[in-house]
Amino acid sequence: MSSAASSVRGFPPRDASPKGGEGVFLPYGRQCIEDDDVEAVAQALRGELLTTGPLVREFEEALAARTGARDVIACSNGTAALYLAARALGLGKGSTVIVPALTFLATASAPHLNGAEIVFSDVDPESGLMRGSDLEAALARCPNGRADAVFPVHYAGQACDMKAIASIARPRGMRIVEDAAHALGTVLRGEDGSLLPVGANAHSDLTIFSFHPVKTIAMGEGGAVAANDEGLIAGLKRARNHGVVREADEFSRADAAFDAEGRVNPWYYELETPGFNFRVPDINCALGLSQLRKLDRFVTKRRQLVALYDELLAPWAPLVKPLKRDPRSLTAWHIYPVRIDFERAALSRPQLMRALACVGIGTQVHYIPVHRQPYYAARYGVADLPGTDAYYASTLSLPLYPAMSEDDAVRVAGALKAHLGF
Repeated sequence: MSSAASSVRGFPPRDASPKGGEGVFLPYGRQCIEDDDVEAVAQALRGELLTTGPLVREFEEALAARTGARDVIACSNGTAALYLAARALGLGKGSTVIVPALTFLATASAPHLNGAEIVFSDVDPESGLMRGSDLEAALARCPNGRADAVFPVHYAGQACDMKAIASIARPRGMRIVEDAAHALGTVLRGEDGSLLPVGANAHSDLTIFSFHPVKTIAMGEGGAVAANDEGLIAGLKRARNHGVVREADEFSRADAAFDAEGRVNPWYYELETPGFNFRVPDINCALGLSQLRKLDRFVTKRRQLVALYDELLAPWAPLVKPLKRDPRSLTAWHIYPVRIDFERAALSRPQLMRALACVGIGTQVHYIPVHRQPYYAARYGVADLPGTDAYYASTLSLPLYPAMSEDDAVRVAGALKAHLGF
């Protein structure tokens, strides 16, 4: 990657530093690793098992307790979590899955790689979230007006209106997978005033999370699926490990599985359906456990920075506006996207990104609409999704991560103001 490309994508150029004494480079997002995280990983490295050991289960149990799910299945990354969810729900060849076009590629590609066909839905142009009306419009474009599942995305950390989505999907027999890669720590306010964490699956079958370094907590790489149904839990665990069956009551070859006394042969296992190795090492889970203990602190800091950004940017509307907020979502913010009227500013998005990078501020675009990616455009044609296209045309993500200070946010806002000329 060239130096120019790396700076535009939100990371510091390899051969340059910020000009004019502006301070350290601020990427759009980064992990927060502290001494206790390093020590937790070091202890795991000194342990007996580096993978498929006790720390994996300990992490799963801690995350289940945090999300309110019956169980959590940890895996190698968020993409693997999406794939496992699709496989556990039987979303393969002959299935149709609705996915919002404003998301990372994996939300669509994971179920598609399992054999499903994808229909893209629109999103709210002011929040980036799929709405019930977007789901209904996507259903109208599905073969025979039906789909087997929907994968709503909690964009930027703010939760979709899952009750509205479920009210449309459930009567049609659709399965629901929440893509909460952005939303660990987000809580939904119920109509009765109750608080329900994303991951409890109140209106869905499964919820997936990602622990990439820029996410709310980091594991280097890692993912998880939160589930409440025992059958789905068993299927997820099996699919994570090559599709291997190790439960004696599920063996199909009794002659090979058991000895003369009817005991299971110690080495024995069977393959029901081939699968991949999506296991996550204990090393990663050691870091995940340490980070999970800090989730409240990380979420609080992100919310504080978002509130400060909101205050700093408020006088500049409508040229620069934050996302529209849903009061039902007590959001654990993953990114801070703003919507900019680039035409009114007489400055293009790449020009602004390069200018900000030159003063030590990294930005990013979340996301290029998936329905316009060459593969999906060639396979399905380009659907008319005006909300997605309008959102994409105006969005830019500013730096947001727990190690940032309030002065950093003030610096970002000041640089944005200077370069937009208001």
